[in-house]
Amino acid sequence: MSSSHPITVLYDSACAMCRSQMRLIARLDWCHQLCQMPATDPQALDVAAGVTRENLMEAIHCVTPGGHVYHGARCFRHLAMRLPLLVPLGLVLWFPGVIWLAEKIYRRVSRNRHELSRWFGG
Repeated sequence: MSSSHPITVLYDSACAMCRSQMRLIARLDWCHQLCQMPATDPQALDVAAGVTRENLMEAIHCVTPGGHVYHGARCFRHLAMRLPLLVPLGLVLWFPGVIWLAEKIYRRVSRNRHELSRWFGG
């Protein structure tokens, strides 16, 4: 991980919806805090130590400079708190019970992302 990009975001580059989300996140990363990496990149398993390739392909992950790994809705919450326009969403995800619901929704979307990708140009 580069010190100029302290948070690495790992995503499924074969998924059109995932690629679309990463383009949006890149546009919102005004302070250049993120480094995007396809989960299939050979270095991804080193970056996200302890995470299997299968797990990387099931959900978005982000890795902090200290090596902490967030995935799914918790990853989005972590990223939202660092992207100025998404801070309100990030704050909502901290309300009691909201992250639990967000994780349930995220898992459903993630399981169906390749079908949903048709809506995102896939």
